[in-house]
Amino acid sequence: MEMLAPYTTLRLGGPARDFAEATTAEQLVSLTAEADRNAVPTLVLGGGSNVVVSDEGFDGLVIKVATRGVSVSRDGEQVVVTVEAGEDWDPLVARAVAEGWSGIECMSGIPGLVGSTPIQNVGAYGQEVAQTIRCVRAYDRLTRQVVDLEARQCGFSYRDSVFKRDLARHVVLAVTYALDVSPMSGPVTYDELAARLRVEPGGRAALEEAREAVLGLRRGKGMVLDPADPDTRSAGSFFTNPVLSKEQAEDLGVRAPGHPRWDMPDGSVKVPAAWLIEQAGFPKGYERGPVRISTKHTLALTNPTEAATTADLLALAVEVRDGVREKFGVTLVNEPVMVGCSLGE
Repeated sequence: MEMLAPYTTLRLGGPARDFAEATTAEQLVSLTAEADRNAVPTLVLGGGSNVVVSDEGFDGLVIKVATRGVSVSRDGEQVVVTVEAGEDWDPLVARAVAEGWSGIECMSGIPGLVGSTPIQNVGAYGQEVAQTIRCVRAYDRLTRQVVDLEARQCGFSYRDSVFKRDLARHVVLAVTYALDVSPMSGPVTYDELAARLRVEPGGRAALEEAREAVLGLRRGKGMVLDPADPDTRSAGSFFTNPVLSKEQAEDLGVRAPGHPRWDMPDGSVKVPAAWLIEQAGFPKGYERGPVRISTKHTLALTNPTEAATTADLLALAVEVRDGVREKFGVTLVNEPVMVGCSLGE
């Protein structure tokens, strides 16, 4: 049996009954298809940066994605970059910045593999991959065919997609991005980043400056993987920023007048989960046994000494979720994928 903890950034998770590594897309499809024919439960594992694996592990086949390859072509004022699912995300961002390809620079420093980016609709500092994805190649386990899904077919929304809504159906094989050929970043819409870059919101900065600013902000929050920093033994942001209906937002306004909020185009209201957590009595560094909230970033739950269990982490997550719900009437939703575990109701 292969222990899964070393394959996750949380360093948590029990054993896999069977374990295989796929180094080509064809091998990834073959392993998945064979497991499906034999009715073997299958977990496709990428970089392990957005997953929480139970202490019991996974009673089936874990396929580690290790495919490699990047192809680039020109399309007018854009470059079309097709990347195999097993490529690391941040080196791709670094290459884009070095080559003068604009559109993903504000997502610098995010851990994980390219194949996970469309599943979660990964985003940070005002950018998300839905803005640049042109196509996702995937193996459809329902039809048993390799399919190419255009961006409009991916159902992208805030930290969501058709892939996430039905995790068991598609195995992402490759992602195609369309990036602008420009030495300048896209419009900087995130206030914290704009202030760091000393530009007005909506302004632009040199790609390298934008990348370094984002990396600096992320390091300050323990969000760039660093073996020497125990705060990075996390799954990144554990909770998503809740999006409230008009009625829910009105209720929160009564409970917490003047709370921070972002008004969305559809009339809903997004609220910073970090603010809710801190105001509910869970500051940075809050401990529960061997786990704690990051000392740098309220949204990250960490395993600082690698002595915890997944049960320890889930207990902290439930305490935080229930505390926020009791105080504000808002139920936080976990962002990482849960394998063999959940937070309950």
